Amino acid sequence: MAERIKDEQDRMLESMFASEPIADNGFSVQVVRKVRRHIWLRRLTLPVATLVGLLVAFKPMTELVMVIAGLVQVIPQDIVDTNAFVIPQFPMFVLGAMLLAACMLGVRMLEE
Repeated sequence: MAERIKDEQDRMLESMFASEPIADNGFSVQVVRKVRRHIWLRRLTLPVATLVGLLVAFKPMTELVMVIAGLVQVIPQDIVDTNAFVIPQFPMFVLGAMLLAACMLGVRMLEE
């Protein structure tokens, strides 16, 4: 309902913005084009950089995986057969998650 009722200020603002745009010989179009180009450049830079980084790191990463696989074969079998007390159980993960949530909540409360 308020959109249909116009007071004096609304009519004045409409008359100000209803005037002809200022002639700027295409300057505003160039600015908008440049801003859009920068936006697209920023949108494309991160994925392209990620792809190039993955391509550069592919060979060293495969060599690292092969070295780690070789080291796993060297480890004695009695160390691999770990005790159940060493491996964290599900209740320990839940307790850790609750502790993390409490710490994050506490830090957020301290910031305020």
